[in-house]
Amino acid sequence: MSSAPTAQRPRKAVRPDAPALLAEVRDARQVSPHMRRITLGGPDLADFAARGADQWFRLFLPRDGQQAPRLPVTRNWWQETLDMPEDTRPLVRNYTVRAARPEVSEIDVDFVLHGDSGPASRWAGRAEAGDVVGVMDQGVMFDPPADAAWRLVVGDETALPAIAGILDHTPEDAGTRVFVELPSPDDVQELRTGPHTAVTWLPRHEGALPGTEALDAVRAAHLPAGDPYVWLAGESAMVRKLRRHLVSSHGVAKSSITFTGYWRHGVSYYT
Repeated sequence: MSSAPTAQRPRKAVRPDAPALLAEVRDARQVSPHMRRITLGGPDLADFAARGADQWFRLFLPRDGQQAPRLPVTRNWWQETLDMPEDTRPLVRNYTVRAARPEVSEIDVDFVLHGDSGPASRWAGRAEAGDVVGVMDQGVMFDPPADAAWRLVVGDETALPAIAGILDHTPEDAGTRVFVELPSPDDVQELRTGPHTAVTWLPRHEGALPGTEALDAVRAAHLPAGDPYVWLAGESAMVRKLRRHLVSSHGVAKSSITFTGYWRHGVSYYT
């Protein structure tokens, strides 16, 4: 890995101007102790474009007593949502498309379950066929340049669906190092990997703070030479510290790092 940052580059990822669409639960199943997969479908999802990699979307959840969430209809959707009366305003969270089947207007969404401490976890733990939610496509963030020498992908359980999507769309010849921190060994999932992809699973030791395992593993790793493209997501402090470490200790250009704090330990999940 070079010690000097590479030049800044313009980002090509653009958030689509997509409407909010209704979708209904078609199936729900447990895929690991802390992960439940919900299949959403319906005629509206014929207009939901499958973009691959870490495609994310806004999830609109109904309030108690509602059969379906009230959805915004204007381009200024966030202000429109805030202006709704609180008792009818949908609960909005961010999620990743785990898999898309546009031919049958379906998407799979993996939810990390942590009891009733968040509205999305509470909803996902009880979801059954026929339940209705809203979705709004927000595009992709994973944006590796063609000249990246290799790729580094790091996240925790909340980032696992995005990591799986990224690997599903990783070329066979792309050198990729992946580190995934999980609540337990039983949460490991089978991922699509090519001959140049190495995945390190990091089950959280009892009492360890979230993010510690991933942070320590990347700091101790012997990383490949050359300028990488880096994708970091998960607990906010872990993401922030890893980004700082890669920039200061390995000379990775800030422009070569895509990073997102999905949640913050001690505050709440975003779910």
